[in-house]
Amino acid sequence: MSNSSSITQFLLLAFADTRQLQLLHFWLFLGIYLAALLGNGLIITTIACDQHLHTPMYFFLLNLALLDLGSISITVPKSMANSLWDTGLISFAGCAAQVFFVGFLISAEYSLLTIMAYDRYVAICKPLHYGTLLGSRACVHMAAAAWATGFLVALLHTANTFSLPLCKGNALDQFFCEIPQILKLSCSQSYFREAGLILVSVCLSFGCFVFIVVSYVQILRAVLRIPSEQGRHKAFATCLPHLTVVSLFVSTAVFAYLKPPSISSPSLDLVVSVLYSVVPPAVNPLIYSMRNQELKESIRKVISCAFVNTDHLSITVHK
Repeated sequence: MSNSSSITQFLLLAFADTRQLQLLHFWLFLGIYLAALLGNGLIITTIACDQHLHTPMYFFLLNLALLDLGSISITVPKSMANSLWDTGLISFAGCAAQVFFVGFLISAEYSLLTIMAYDRYVAICKPLHYGTLLGSRACVHMAAAAWATGFLVALLHTANTFSLPLCKGNALDQFFCEIPQILKLSCSQSYFREAGLILVSVCLSFGCFVFIVVSYVQILRAVLRIPSEQGRHKAFATCLPHLTVVSLFVSTAVFAYLKPPSISSPSLDLVVSVLYSVVPPAVNPLIYSMRNQELKESIRKVISCAFVNTDHLSITVHK
């Protein structure tokens, strides 16, 4: 019986068998990746540079953009490289790194989305206490707690998963390394400890979900008590992007891991994994900036300043 120490590399699932479709996958993922880099990069730069955006809501949004940038950078470039070079191999260390960083960033993002729900709750339901409950120190502590939670969860899962004996080959039915696929390679009866850890994580995740739902129930009740229609619209507008991002994140992840086995297939699993791991980091910047006039104006200023500085540099060089 071989264990994980005898496996030096894993075989990832390819998106296509023909060379033309592999290249199509490469260019498609390249476009999505560049869009994610541009969108999240603009949000990070804009919030960091614009003093008017140095508020709790935008501080948490900056952290969300950093997490999105990291999560898409862990899986997509490797998948692109595999398609370009017509291979599906990833080293044991590379697979372990993917499992750790994917778990770290996704767990931290979910924790951060929970904190952002609390931010919206305080802003709308307890506006007079907003500065007290969400001061700069409190915001830093909450963001640090989200990152630390993701790190701890990922460390426990990664160490536990890769301590299991693997005796069912090295082929993964996924385009990146993830824990459920690796557990399928483990010897029978040897993965109950990790399964228990996953169950604990699911319970904690459900607790966060309940917190978000309760927060939005309270927000809805508070908004409906606002007498003016303009006030209600403004309150809803500040919550809608976060609610959309949470819905996209939760719905795709739940469908990916809780869909009935009867409809499961490698092709469907591949499509669903793209929906929850690749699409959200690319579209989140669009969701947050689409209805946020303040953020859109700040992004325009940053882009305008960049072009003005480029033109000025070009004129100076020619002189």
